[in-house]
Amino acid sequence: MLVHNEGDYVLADPPNDEIYEFLGQYVSNSGEQEKEGLSLENTIWANTVLASPGYILGMVVHTGLETRMAMNTSAPRQKVGTLDLEVNWLAKVLFVLMFFFSLAIIAADGFQGDWYFKFFRVILLLCAIIPISMRINLDFAKLFYKHKIETDEDIKGTIARNSTIPEELGRLQYLLSDKTGTLTKNDMIFKKISMEFAQYGEDDIPEMKD
Repeated sequence: MLVHNEGDYVLADPPNDEIYEFLGQYVSNSGEQEKEGLSLENTIWANTVLASPGYILGMVVHTGLETRMAMNTSAPRQKVGTLDLEVNWLAKVLFVLMFFFSLAIIAADGFQGDWYFKFFRVILLLCAIIPISMRINLDFAKLFYKHKIETDEDIKGTIARNSTIPEELGRLQYLLSDKTGTLTKNDMIFKKISMEFAQYGEDDIPEMKD
């Protein structure tokens, strides 16, 4: 990649997402031609702030979507609950069964006449086995869970910012906190510690010390 600036130019790597590697060469055409190798020590990534007083001379090599910060940014993953995945899988299995049952009924009839019209007619008759109402009920249940979380007297002030996966709370087995105060309000009370080979409670503190 070649970047020009008033006769001077930089020969650098093409855009990539490697933030710990940079290879390039700076060539100055002012007077005698001078060349200087560029490495990671000569680079400043996007949004870098110069903290010490003074100034630097720089040349922009990559911009926009070609910056390494942009190339290392991935699209946010859509959160889908386990129950949603189970309902989707069940709907797919039932659709395949419905298709084969309809085909078997038409085959038993001998594919007579306009059998393809009969085939779609049988599919329409059997489509009730796919639980469309279960999906609607699940969405209404999520809204109800969200309302119950926000109105629970034991956790006043709690705000459920989305209703996508509230049913996943019932599947939690362990809750790990980094003690920042977000979950613990900077007040952590020891109740129980579960280790690989043993569990200790409040009554086992002397044994833990030993």
